[in-house]
Amino acid sequence: MTDVFIKICGLRTERDVETAVAAGADAVGFVFAPGSPRTVDAATARALAALVPDRVLTVGVFRRQSVEEVRRFTEESGVRGVQLHGEEGPEDFAALRAEGRTLLRATAEPVKRCGEYGEDLLLLDAPDPGSGKPWNWGAADFTAPEGRWLLAGGLNPGNVREAIEVTRAWGVDVSSGVERERGVKSPELIRAFIESARG
Repeated sequence: MTDVFIKICGLRTERDVETAVAAGADAVGFVFAPGSPRTVDAATARALAALVPDRVLTVGVFRRQSVEEVRRFTEESGVRGVQLHGEEGPEDFAALRAEGRTLLRATAEPVKRCGEYGEDLLLLDAPDPGSGKPWNWGAADFTAPEGRWLLAGGLNPGNVREAIEVTRAWGVDVSSGVERERGVKSPELIRAFIESARG
C-alpha cells in the first residue's frame, strides 16, 4: 500500500510543516482544541498553512467545541479541512459543510463505514487521543470500517507498517509518535514514519 494516505498532526513550527510536506505527507494538522501541548492559535496556523502546497490538505483539529467556534477558527486560519473529535452528531457536520472543505470525523468507537455522519474521512483513534498509547487494532474482533478511514493512536515509525498490513487502513494519522518530547516534533521521526508507512 505505497499509496497510503498520511496525515501528520499537531504541527506548530515552520520546520515541522516543511519537513512533513517535503517527506510526502498528504495532510497536516493544526490543533485548535484547548489544553493540548500542541495547540496553536488561528494566526499561527494561517502562517503555517500558507507554506503548504494545494496538494496537501490542511486540517484544523477540534475537540468538544461549538460549531460557531469551529467555523470561526477555520475561517481565520484558512485551513481546508475540519476534524471533529467529540460528541458531535450528523447535524454538526452538516452545519460545517462548505464548498471545498473536507470534513473528518474522529472517534474511538467501532464504526461500520465512513460517511455515516456526513464526513469525508473517518479517523479511528485510541480511547485516549494524543497520549501516544496504542490500542488493540490487531485484536481478532477488530473490524475495519468501509471507505476512506485513517488509523490513529500509538503509531510510530516502528509499528506503522505492521498496523497498515494488519488493518488494511486506507490511511494513517500520527502526532506523538513523531515527537522527541511531548509537543515537540522530530524531523527525523517524521521522515522515518512516512518512509515506513509507504513501505
